[in-house]
Formats: sequence, C-alpha cells, structure tokens
Amino acid sequence: MIEGKSASLGESGQSGEVVQLPAPANAGVDIALEELELIYAYVYVRVGNRADAEDVTQQVALKAIPRLRAGASAPAIRAYLFAAARSALASFWAARFGLPEDELRDDLWVEKHAPEPGTASADRVHGILDQLPGNYRRVLELRFLRGYSLKEVAAELGSTVGGVKVMQLRALRAAAKVVIDA
Repeated sequence: MIEGKSASLGESGQSGEVVQLPAPANAGVDIALEELELIYAYVYVRVGNRADAEDVTQQVALKAIPRLRAGASAPAIRAYLFAAARSALASFWAARFGLPEDELRDDLWVEKHAPEPGTASADRVHGILDQLPGNYRRVLELRFLRGYSLKEVAAELGSTVGGVKVMQLRALRAAAKVVIDA
C-alpha cells in the first residue's frame, strides 16, 4: 500500500524497507486527491446510493484534476472540485430524468410572493416597473414577483423559453438603467 510519499514493500520481498517516491509535479493534485473524500460524501448525500456516488465522484476527478492550476491554494482547489461536482450532479440528474441540464437550472426555487404593498422597497419596485415598456414589465412581474418558471412565462406570453430568457435579460438591463437614473 502506498501512503504519502513512501511505501513499504510487504509481501513482495524486502520487508520493512521504505521506498521514497518522487515528489509530485503538482502539489494541487495531492490536495485534490485528499479532497475527493469530501466530494464523495457531498455527492452521496445527493444521489442516495454508493454506486452512483462513486461514478459521479470519478467523473469529477477525471474532469477536474487534469485542469488544476499549478500553485493553486487548497481552498481554491476545494471550491473548484465542488463546482465540478455540482456540474457532474446536474448532468447525472438530467440524464436520470431525461431533461436538458438548462431546464433543471431554470426551475430553481424562487420565493413566490410579492413585496408587501406600501413598503419603501415595494414602492421602488413598482416605480421601476412603471418606467419599463409593457413587455419588459410583464416578464419581470411574472418571473420575480409571481415566481413563474421560464416555461410558465413562455406559456403566458405565447413565446419560447429562449425568447423569454432574452426578454428577461433585456428587461433587467433596462431596469438597472432606471435605478441608476432614479
């Protein structure tokens, strides 16, 4: 068994002799390999069985480790591995449900309530919305005040999901300009 930078030759011959292994070319790889246990635990909680957790963790290792920057800090490597794990989990669940990955991201939980009428923030929101063109105002109201998914907004407006995404982006940009000017 290899432990750290040295290994003991047990059954193969010279017992008790310690062989020094060469230093790794990238210390980030060592850090990443140590972090894979945490990645496995993170994935296991989200997939619920050992076989799938091992497969997803292996995908993370195969994709992320070769792309590590030399000299990256341990927290940066850990963050990168968890981001890769989230991406691998999205792919796993998309394949499991037979959905495109974008659809899974679109239906993230959105709080389904509007601001309390009469509050300063509600007045400001309505003031901004009043200055937007009708189609922009409608898409922002449906998405953020009523908590509709992109599919629901598309159905309501008689558009496509892609069209709603573009309109939402333009509406947010227009609203940002209103806030700056106000």
